[in-house]
Amino acid sequence: MLPKHPGKTLQADFLQALNLSQYALAKAIGVPPRRINQIVKGERAITPDTALRLGAYFKVSEFYWMELQNQYDAGLERKALAKVLSAIQPYGSPQTKSKL
Repeated sequence: MLPKHPGKTLQADFLQALNLSQYALAKAIGVPPRRINQIVKGERAITPDTALRLGAYFKVSEFYWMELQNQYDAGLERKALAKVLSAIQPYGSPQTKSKL
């Protein structure tokens, strides 16, 4: 299962919940409307710049937005690297102890 893009959270939990348009949000935080649209559509990441602006506007920590983005990014990488990760023997396992 693919992780949820933070734009989905922005759309559902903030824009829809507050009856706020993408355009109004973009103007309020001083970014091009296209940026908000691309985030909501899952085409663009939430950068530290955008996280700070969203945090200030919605009165939540910028780390909230960055953590959503980090979870999404890590989820994508976890899926892409599934075979590689499953082949890695954890430190301290019997297989790695015999190689020390």
